[in-house]
Amino acid sequence: MNKFDIKAHMDCIHSQFPPSERRPVIGITGNYAELTCRLGEGYYKQVIAAGGVPMVIPPSADKAVLINTLNSIDGLLLSGGADINPLYQGEEPDARLGGINSERDLPELLLTQLAYNRQLPILGICRGIQTLATALGGKVIQDLVSASSANGGNTVIKHSQDADRSEPTHSVHLDAKSTLFNIYKESVIHVNSFHHQAVGDAGKSLRVTAQAADGVIEAVESTEFKPIIGVQWHPECMGDDGLPLFQWLVKEAALFREVKRLHHHTLTLDTHCDTPMFFPQGIHFEQRDERILVDLHKMSEGRLDASIMVAYLPQKSNEWTGQQGEKKAFADRIFDKIGDIVSHNSQYLALARTPADLLANKQAGRKSIMLGIENGLALEDNLHNIEHFARRGVVYITLCHNGDNAICDSARGDSTHGGVSPYGHEVIAEMNRLGLMVDLSHAHERSFYDALDLSATPIVCSHSSARALCDHPRNLTDDQMRALAKKGGVCQITLYGGFLNANPSEATIVDAMRHLEHAIEVMGIEHVGLGTDFDGDGGIRGLASASELPNFTRELLKRRYSEADIRLIWGGNFLRVMQQVQSSRQ
Repeated sequence: MNKFDIKAHMDCIHSQFPPSERRPVIGITGNYAELTCRLGEGYYKQVIAAGGVPMVIPPSADKAVLINTLNSIDGLLLSGGADINPLYQGEEPDARLGGINSERDLPELLLTQLAYNRQLPILGICRGIQTLATALGGKVIQDLVSASSANGGNTVIKHSQDADRSEPTHSVHLDAKSTLFNIYKESVIHVNSFHHQAVGDAGKSLRVTAQAADGVIEAVESTEFKPIIGVQWHPECMGDDGLPLFQWLVKEAALFREVKRLHHHTLTLDTHCDTPMFFPQGIHFEQRDERILVDLHKMSEGRLDASIMVAYLPQKSNEWTGQQGEKKAFADRIFDKIGDIVSHNSQYLALARTPADLLANKQAGRKSIMLGIENGLALEDNLHNIEHFARRGVVYITLCHNGDNAICDSARGDSTHGGVSPYGHEVIAEMNRLGLMVDLSHAHERSFYDALDLSATPIVCSHSSARALCDHPRNLTDDQMRALAKKGGVCQITLYGGFLNANPSEATIVDAMRHLEHAIEVMGIEHVGLGTDFDGDGGIRGLASASELPNFTRELLKRRYSEADIRLIWGGNFLRVMQQVQSSRQ
């Protein structure tokens, strides 16, 4: 082919149909100097060699530019360059601080935090690793020699080489439990070095995974199961030796692109959320409020379509004076507040009562809130109140909480009734009649089996996990799971650490997946889902808030679940039961 014949090149492009496969787009932060946004050729050439599509991100802090850029890319590469202004760390400049780049600092720090909140894969290179640390709560040493001298020592090795940029000049020791080790399959690699700054403290969100011989931090990774790596060297200059890092980024970006596609086509439902407990603190649901785990921003970042928010009534509380109607009024105030929040954010948020409502809201680009009641105390021992709450749009009632009530015995109670009480029989029958789902999370085993026999429609456990893996009375035994599945019900795995791991503080997304897969093995794929219990002490490393829910889908894909199965897990099973229950309304 004549390389100067444009038509021949166009014919080559059009020689196949369909056009070239969709490759993951990698946004690369552009350097800035002399009124020019520029980029070293190694960055984009390595991205292309790894199978990605490079896109240069100019240094702009415009919020619309930042958000739309993140919506357009599948992975983020933070490139090298000048020093970061130490004022962003609350420090004054060291005498040896190099040239800072005010044009880049704020845009890249914002871009990093926003990408982190959205679970985008991130690779930081040289300045990029320092950007990660600064943006995510760590610290950067302004100058290695100055810092070493201040501590009474000298750096052992040279970190700013004179050799060609492609030449390795020192060794780096890798943590054997790191992603970096899995990439290189070696405990020691040789790298180039062009820096006088370095990460001094990785912070809580990152951990050190590689060090030079003198202890200088050479790499960091996420502590929260996020696809994030930062390296101090320049792999874009190292040809084939540097390519594996770019291949890792492109592979993670392709996985994230598939997560986005699935969430776009799948209705994602969290079946139990306690955020309304925080309403008295004056939370701002329309903002990214750090006091809560679910708000409009976190739902958007986490690509969560819908949440069942409950009016939680504690078994014992200073709220209860014994006055008739106070518990019903308590639940009503919560639902009133949810109504106000929805009304003030109606462009982005809507209430839903049925599966059809959820689908309509998703098609209209709105997040959905469904209403639930956690603890049948709200009924005030009055069957007529069931109809009252049904009219308000409640989709399920959790019959009890941590203590026996007039309806049934709790898993944490005193076996007052020996299961479901005579009044509880009437409650279940009335809920069946009115099309409300019976939720047996928190119930004693005897209450569970009684309700399973009594209910004319399938029951649900909106936020429970597997007792076989974590021996807690709130969890379901394998026999309970089998009985629940036989009657068509669902078990929604929850993210409360104490129900996932004997050491609650050590619970992670890995534990949640173990419980989910155990439930699938026992019950079948058609009877499981996710009920996070966010803001009710739910939230674990890797799934710490609604913003991190793409990590759940990412794990499902890594375990090779089909798109159809993922749709069932993400709400399809629960909505099938909801449809069946609501269709039986008399």
